[in-house]
Amino acid sequence: MPASPSTARVINDRLALRLLQQEGPLTAGQLKQLTGLSRPTVADLVERLTAAGLIAVVGEAGEQRRGPNAKVFGIVADRAHLAALDVRTEGVAVAVADLVGRVLAEAAVPIGGDTGTGPAVEQAVTLVEQVAKESGADRLHTVGIGAPGLIDPSSGELRDSTGLPEWHRRFVATLQERLPEARVSVENETNLAALAEQRDGAARDRDTFVLLWLGHGTGAAVVLDGALRRGASGGTGEIGFLPVPGATALPSSTDCEGGFHSLASSAAVVELAAQHGVPAQSPEAGVVRAAVDVVRGAVVQVREEEASTGPAPGSSEAPPPADPAPAARFLDALADRLAVGVASVVAILDPGCVVLGGEVGQAGGEELAARVQDRIARMTPLPTEVRTTTLGGGAVLRGALLTARDRAQEELFTPGKRLPQPSPGRQDTTPWPSHPGA
Repeated sequence: MPASPSTARVINDRLALRLLQQEGPLTAGQLKQLTGLSRPTVADLVERLTAAGLIAVVGEAGEQRRGPNAKVFGIVADRAHLAALDVRTEGVAVAVADLVGRVLAEAAVPIGGDTGTGPAVEQAVTLVEQVAKESGADRLHTVGIGAPGLIDPSSGELRDSTGLPEWHRRFVATLQERLPEARVSVENETNLAALAEQRDGAARDRDTFVLLWLGHGTGAAVVLDGALRRGASGGTGEIGFLPVPGATALPSSTDCEGGFHSLASSAAVVELAAQHGVPAQSPEAGVVRAAVDVVRGAVVQVREEEASTGPAPGSSEAPPPADPAPAARFLDALADRLAVGVASVVAILDPGCVVLGGEVGQAGGEELAARVQDRIARMTPLPTEVRTTTLGGGAVLRGALLTARDRAQEELFTPGKRLPQPSPGRQDTTPWPSHPGA
């Protein structure tokens, strides 16, 4: 059955807007060529979108640079402003962007563990308001928040967790009270990092993969056939609770210390480095980066010695390098630990690709990823590529921004749904975007 005229108009409008988003400003002729629509149809949709305030003339093209065919149309970027938040145990980062996703202002604030719930909430909310003001936004249309812990799939709210500070839950509710017109949505931080890696990072060519988050805590995001899998209670990917060999005890329903978390958390990584004689230049990712630098430096020196007959190491002209053996043993031991968790995921899901994400995954780079992949190849018959993140700890904020942009555009690009007023307290639970490459 052919689409009705009104449905066809909606489809054409959304197609044109997506092209303007992906390709940048275009002339009517270019829209005609890219959409395959007739010239009158393109003229009509340009007129509709201009009247709706979604596109505007942003310049002229062509040798003559005059006449209707020379007009270049682009999305009105300041039609709506978006905020992305990365809420961590120890602080919060905020970015405010326009409708096309261009970041206008960003900032972060640390929140110490001894900060009371009220002051912590006020610091976080004030930061959002300050960044929004700095960006020039009169109001925020959509706010995307990435936070650790379980997200209730039915309500979209953070569930109670003994491992997270109380200010996390209070912050979301307070932010919605202070921004009553904004659409506020909360998503697990690792899920948002996976979205960012799929759109802009290490998994751009994959519609099935697992992201293993390695930072202050551990987590995983599962994407199968382009769809994020959350599970019945929103807990898919809570790999920190996975019972694994090498842990000193079993995890409990309220404490993951006996699970994979006890082997791969930032505290465990720092402790492992100390056991192998690798000094911690800085906590967490710093010690991994230091070990990688030593190992890479040793490899580079060997290659230089093979290619040159210059001064030998240890002479007055070439100071002796750091001993790479402790660093290599530390990276090997860390890869052993990570492989235990990765092998469990591979045996159940067969994702074909695992991305080592977070600050630790980024610090380990190819040195760590190659070690993990080598171990997985010996532990399972299922072919699995292990990649390193290209976004690191910034993936959560990027994923929150992508989600906020998708939801704002979904609403604004649909006739009859432009700039509605949500009721205070509403939390959007829009599912994983259906077009990862958009």
